[in-house]
Amino acid sequence: MKARELRQMSVDELRVKEREFRDEEFKLRFKHATGQLDKTSRLQQLRRTIARVKTIIREKEGS
Repeated sequence: MKARELRQMSVDELRVKEREFRDEEFKLRFKHATGQLDKTSRLQQLRRTIARVKTIIREKEGS
């Protein structure tokens, strides 16, 4: 997701999205460990997206 889309969400929606991304990351890490993951770049994308979500949450809570 792009930062522009994330900034339009409320803090509660962002927390739900973060949970969804973390669940997806867990599943992908499990697939990667068992050798079933074809697109390994998705793991890096997810980690960056999670960091982006956490940053936006922190920005919104600070103001």
